[in-house]
Amino acid sequence: MPLVIPGQTNPLIDGRQSENAMLVRRGVQRLFVELGLAVVPELPLASGRRADLVALTRSGEIWIVEIKSSIEDWRVDRKWPIYREHCDRLFFATHPGVPADIFPEDCGFILSDGYGAEIIRDAPEHKLAGSTRKAMTLRFARVSAARMTLAELSGIHLPETDME
Repeated sequence: MPLVIPGQTNPLIDGRQSENAMLVRRGVQRLFVELGLAVVPELPLASGRRADLVALTRSGEIWIVEIKSSIEDWRVDRKWPIYREHCDRLFFATHPGVPADIFPEDCGFILSDGYGAEIIRDAPEHKLAGSTRKAMTLRFARVSAARMTLAELSGIHLPETDME
């Protein structure tokens, strides 16, 4: 199934995300918008994986947020270390029903309730190589533009934003 299906109520939901995961995502996206970050959900990466959320800061840093909706979701997912190859900072995000102590200390931690979120622990920085940063920034821009175009062609009005 394609990641973006024009005309669908929410084209970035493909049935793999739980209701809790979607609430966490919404809260984190709201936080990041308040912080002035540009955010893209479900961004395919060069490794073949797909990041739950990728944010681009005003200074050009790339953050990846891996959303975990339950303890079981955490236990079965061992792909997350690969995400470090694609970002300057790696965060986990969850909701209050998941214990914070299961997440690694060497990653950031965000707590979300669906209406907002808070960065509980900042993520340590691991600077991307210039070529990787360029590739990720281009991927971010191209996917964002493609999704905006699909939305427009589907008759979905997106509000204009000023990220500066």
